Amino acid sequence: MKKRFQTKIWLVIYFLLVFLPIVLLMILPRPQGREFLREVSVALGFMGMALLGLQTIPTSRLKIFVQHFPMDTLYQFHHGLSIFTFLILLAHPILLFINNPRTLQLLNLVTAPWWAKAGVIAILLMIILVVTSVWRTALIIKYDLWRWIHDGLAYLAIGLGLFHMFKVNYYMSLTYQKVIWLALTGLWLAILIAIRFVRPIRMKRRPYEVVEVIEERGSSWSLILKPSGHAGLNFEAGQFAWITDESPFIFRENPFSFSTSSEAEGDTFGFTIKELGDFTAKVKDFKPGDTLYVDGPYGNFSIDDHRFKNLIFIAGGIGSAPVMSMLRTLADRQAENEITFFFGNPTWDSVIYREELETLKAKLNLNLVHVIERPEEGWQGETGFITVDVLRRHLPEDYQDCTYFLCGPLPMITAVEKALSELQISPTNVHSEQYEMA
Repeated sequence: MKKRFQTKIWLVIYFLLVFLPIVLLMILPRPQGREFLREVSVALGFMGMALLGLQTIPTSRLKIFVQHFPMDTLYQFHHGLSIFTFLILLAHPILLFINNPRTLQLLNLVTAPWWAKAGVIAILLMIILVVTSVWRTALIIKYDLWRWIHDGLAYLAIGLGLFHMFKVNYYMSLTYQKVIWLALTGLWLAILIAIRFVRPIRMKRRPYEVVEVIEERGSSWSLILKPSGHAGLNFEAGQFAWITDESPFIFRENPFSFSTSSEAEGDTFGFTIKELGDFTAKVKDFKPGDTLYVDGPYGNFSIDDHRFKNLIFIAGGIGSAPVMSMLRTLADRQAENEITFFFGNPTWDSVIYREELETLKAKLNLNLVHVIERPEEGWQGETGFITVDVLRRHLPEDYQDCTYFLCGPLPMITAVEKALSELQISPTNVHSEQYEMA
């Protein structure tokens, strides 16, 4: 209850920072009003700039925020709000042109004053930012390169936008508006310093050492690490961390779920990583003693964050990694809860943890349901995908009171959530982790 209240407080603060410049403009003394469309244009410009700067928060990974919101939710919020922000900022000059067509001459980057050039260039940068973000895959832009482009364009657009606002100096001539925008700029700079300098320095000072690399089924590898010269970290089963084998200042890092038990003795921990290219292709080549850097833990996808009686796990492929962490943790705790695990995979040979899952059935009250998309001849279990019919056949009698944890690719999560809705399972009982955040 306390955490839910704090979450609402942070949402209120976020949107207060967005609308505060406009609200104060309406209730405090200000210059004489101008044409209606021009005033609406200015209001949209103010709101768009506040949203643009505050877009650094959802993806900042600052612990003060991520402990209240799931990371995949924050990234989805960032994606949707970014499009909305772009449309608002684009509406700002369009309304000015409609109100006074003569202002179209401000689009001329040769003759326009610098304050106008800054605004036009900021909009152009936003267009490039949106196009390269929405159609990154279609444009075949590698994630690492796109991230540098994305951040560079965003910060440059913010800087040009602020220059435009202060040089126009109409409402910005008001002292309280200057104070608000200087404070907002200070907040954005503080977040930038925290994520671009403070965090990498902290990671650099807390390296981790490779202990072992274990080959798993399904072209996957379990990477076991231990802290090197420091106390290490504590995580909850189901959480994840960002890993890199390069300098943390390069910002080429990858998120992976912990797959080991959070109750395991000692200071080692591990991740199971499927080979899909780039960093994941290098995992099998790591050697004991190699240095990696870890930023975490993150995530609310944890059995320790939710009250539950009996548990239903639903995972596809490598989405089983956080589920395995939970099962191993529950086994170490000697949990007596009734557990059902629906595990979808393309083939029987690709089922990660296949042998260990069988041993866990002896330690837990575990009903294991394999769902194979392309089964071999003679397969007697469930086939195809995890559908509402598959769920009906294997869910316990009290399935509507159980707590559900879903993890896997977005299409699988979407389909399973729809199936659970058909079974009239309350959304408050369903917790999901998507493997598509960027």
